Amino acid sequence: MRSLRILQGLVLVCILLIPVLIIMFLRNFGENQYDLPVFYENGVSNPFMECPPNDSTQHYIPEFTFTNQDGEAVGRTEMEGKITIVDFFFTSCPSICPIMSKEMERVNDMFRDEPAVQIMSISIDPTYDTPEVLKEYADKHGAIPGKWHFLTGPPEETYQLAKCGFVLPTVDGMGNPDDFIHSDKFALIDEQGRIRGYYSGTNREDVDLLILETKVLLHGKS
Repeated sequence: MRSLRILQGLVLVCILLIPVLIIMFLRNFGENQYDLPVFYENGVSNPFMECPPNDSTQHYIPEFTFTNQDGEAVGRTEMEGKITIVDFFFTSCPSICPIMSKEMERVNDMFRDEPAVQIMSISIDPTYDTPEVLKEYADKHGAIPGKWHFLTGPPEETYQLAKCGFVLPTVDGMGNPDDFIHSDKFALIDEQGRIRGYYSGTNREDVDLLILETKVLLHGKS
């Protein structure tokens, strides 16, 4: 009889504890944060000395000013206070660029009504990719004016920016589309100009993650 009473008491305690445990779980869950990494907090390694000497402090996207598809000057200044998604491409690319641009269309559409998010697609073949050529390409992919910038700039500055600014491998094809080399990565840049993520622009799941993490940055939960 005593054992039965003890068992009944334990059952009662467990029943009473269930709401408490649920409340504790929900409270802790609500305090969880989705933390995005901050890349290159101790600077960027430069083993081949391709980039200017740097220190061991936080890496930020350097100053640059290029021309977009509408003939407007756009660059680092326009990144201040905005979340920017960046990729490198060229319009005559025979391989991965069409896939990347198609995936970037989804990003463009997802944030079409969000002024704090913008896209910069930077050409690594600026000799061919004039603003007029970029304009035609932008229209083909439904780029929203002022939202998705297709940029062209001086070749040497472009390659320096890719390798040393956004830390993405890039090789000049000297006019031959088959010889250009660039990364398939989309780079997520925060309002301060820090790199917060890299995502394969040829992988739909990776681009889904980019969209999610852009929303995390946008709503200040990182």
